[in-house]
Amino acid sequence: MDYVPDTSVIIDGRFTLFISERPGSRVILPEAMISEVEHQANEGRSTGFAALQELKSLRNMAREEKISLDTSGRRPSEWQIKRAKSGEIDEIIRNTAAELGAVLVTGDQIQRDIALIKGIDVQYLEPLVKEPRNIEEFFDDLTSSVHIKADLEPVAKKGIPGNITLEKFDYKVSRSELEDIANHIVKRGRNEEGSFIEIDAHGATVIQLNNIRIVITRPPFSDDLEITAVRPVKKLDIDYYKLTPELLLRLSDKANGILVAGGPGQGKSTFVQAFADYLSSQGKIVKTMERPRDLQVKPEITQYTGLEGSMEKTGDILLLVREDYTVFDEMRVTSDFKVYSDLRLAGVGMIGVVHATRPIDAIQRFIGRIELGMIPQVIDTIIFIDKGQVSQVYYTSYSVKVPSGMSEEDLSRPVIEVKDFYTNEPVFEIYTFGEEIVVVPISSREKKNPVSRIAEDSILKDVRNMLGTSQVEVKVGDGNKLSIFTDETHIPRLIGRKGETVSSLERKYGMKIDVEPLEKKDKGRRFEANVTVKNKIIHLEVGKPNTMVKFYVDNILILQAKSSNKGLVKIKMISDNGAAIYNYIKAGKKIEYVYANE
Repeated sequence: MDYVPDTSVIIDGRFTLFISERPGSRVILPEAMISEVEHQANEGRSTGFAALQELKSLRNMAREEKISLDTSGRRPSEWQIKRAKSGEIDEIIRNTAAELGAVLVTGDQIQRDIALIKGIDVQYLEPLVKEPRNIEEFFDDLTSSVHIKADLEPVAKKGIPGNITLEKFDYKVSRSELEDIANHIVKRGRNEEGSFIEIDAHGATVIQLNNIRIVITRPPFSDDLEITAVRPVKKLDIDYYKLTPELLLRLSDKANGILVAGGPGQGKSTFVQAFADYLSSQGKIVKTMERPRDLQVKPEITQYTGLEGSMEKTGDILLLVREDYTVFDEMRVTSDFKVYSDLRLAGVGMIGVVHATRPIDAIQRFIGRIELGMIPQVIDTIIFIDKGQVSQVYYTSYSVKVPSGMSEEDLSRPVIEVKDFYTNEPVFEIYTFGEEIVVVPISSREKKNPVSRIAEDSILKDVRNMLGTSQVEVKVGDGNKLSIFTDETHIPRLIGRKGETVSSLERKYGMKIDVEPLEKKDKGRRFEANVTVKNKIIHLEVGKPNTMVKFYVDNILILQAKSSNKGLVKIKMISDNGAAIYNYIKAGKKIEYVYANE
């Protein structure tokens, strides 16, 4: 009997098993199928490498004279290979079987049905259900992830979030053995119920194998073949987190824009799974958006991924589904934050998962990506997970008020307050200051203005741009006062005609401004000299021309000299002073100076 296999049964090994039970058969490999396998392998896809392994097995069977093996048909053009998903390659394989009067062997139901419609003899192979396991052998009850790289000892992470240990296996996995493991994972991902290939890109394949998420990487994406497998150590319910009744009520009834934040491996996804299951048990319709789909949630919760690779398109579908809550796992890029915001503003309850080292960092991921005034509507609650537990809970509110640290009523502006849920005390304020958006910590009622550093940076940049010089310094003082220091030649322009310029700056920054000469600020102040050595001459840059300057090392006066008309003091290395200063330079000492007349 003559058989023509298609790509589907070659990739997952079904055909090799099928033909091994039919000795003496003739196998005809269509050139179209071989070309498709070659294309996938050249792109670094694990499916292509798995198929190549199976084709080698068929060739070995032919060498042992168990079967006869031939190739036939024409090689497809480049555009046909690129449109393989549209059925171009399948059509060529069907025609090959029909022309040779052979049996088409497929594991694709659509291919089978089209062949039957066209009157082609076809053999459909059911997916292989049971095959020997291998990746699970690297796991025990406490293993959360396994990292296997060619020719190295595998590494396993064990424990629960907050208590993770790293353990090495006492043997190495060869590259050929790792190839076999990777190929077997691909076959299982295609065939086993509850498993699927999430991504198969150039050099990277992501597979969900039951409850294990597996990433296979190859050159050129990675420097060598590597398999990373991650699974939840245990599934928790919401009772494990011992949330207060007030918080649980807020999360299930009042909060509609929730961010779950924390560092990698701290238990964000584990909490979100428990929370999603809890909402579902409360009669809420819950969906998820994941890339890849690896949350272990109840069957009642439908899990979505990027539609045609796009989370924006997934969001469009979810607007039609009318769910109560959507869990958006692992938001990373700008488009993810915009989709989250769009769904929330459309009335959908959102639970977003973001990487952050502090709770406030989760909100800052949205600043600049959406309008500032929309943040309280989009985000009302922030849950920070640390070492597997709910560590901090913040909520947002919006009001028009005088920011903390400012005193005058005319400085009122819209302010987003971020408050501690348990104490109701504000911990951060977010508002506009000049042209900048500032996030100010409110740790205590300090006398010093808490925005001074942020204000100084923002104002300094504005004034320097306005005057066109870097000879500007600013200082925010007590009582909401601002001092601007600049060279005397720039002061008239800064003040403006009849004080118009400085008055406009006072209105812009909401502060009383004093303008003073830069020399007054620098009086008696020591500066670090900019030191260069050229042609055995030490150059000390002091900024001011034709000025007497005193130089110090470790608060000891070492030299007094007059600067040149370029603001430099030059000393020959062969002189006593030059030799001493050169030794200080080699010793890493800081050379400071002060103007002698001050």
